[in-house]
Amino acid sequence: MSQHTAQLPWYAWNAAGRWLTFALAATSIACLLSEFYFPASMRPMTLYLLLPGMAVMGAWAVWDYWQSDGRLFRAVVIGSVAGLAAAFAYDIFRLPFVFAKPLGIASVVPPLPLFKVFPRFGAMILGQPMEQERYSLAAQLIGWAYHFSNGLTFGVMYLALVGNPTRHHWLWGAVFAVGLELGMLFTPYPALFKIHLGTAFIVATLAAHLIFGLVMGFLAQRMYARAVA
Repeated sequence: MSQHTAQLPWYAWNAAGRWLTFALAATSIACLLSEFYFPASMRPMTLYLLLPGMAVMGAWAVWDYWQSDGRLFRAVVIGSVAGLAAAFAYDIFRLPFVFAKPLGIASVVPPLPLFKVFPRFGAMILGQPMEQERYSLAAQLIGWAYHFSNGLTFGVMYLALVGNPTRHHWLWGAVFAVGLELGMLFTPYPALFKIHLGTAFIVATLAAHLIFGLVMGFLAQRMYARAVA
């Protein structure tokens, strides 16, 4: 890592660099948002926006590690790890709702098809019909991979917004995540995937996003504090 950090380039971890990092990370969720308003756009958006965007962000982070002060590299790595870990926590929380009937707990936990969208993500990325009787293994795997790419990039977007998470309370991560969920509820997301916005669904998904944000914010703050110690 370069020790010459007195005069950082404009694309380092300053205001301009953070907004560019945010924009590159946002290419993941942009693919899904595009599908809401421009049907059949998720496949080309994934191929020609998301994949190049992730490649550029990764290369930029590596360049920053070797040629600048490394703060952008640190933020991308920490944001990615925190976001991915939070996505796993988010899905683990939702497991009882998805498997309430097989587990025999439907009288306590309402059964909700919270994972139904993932193979549909994969089908759209593959250019297949969104609604199918039986989804291929490729659609399942690509759909789940896309889901986790959202979690990972949300972590990077959060770091790009706060800059240094040790200067902010980690509860801001929860505010960020719940804001994302509320935003999605007001898009065509429920209508596109034929999701009934009942009380149980809204409460479960808001709670899951709250957990996502708490885990992401806490991990990002702790990891960043250790990295700069």
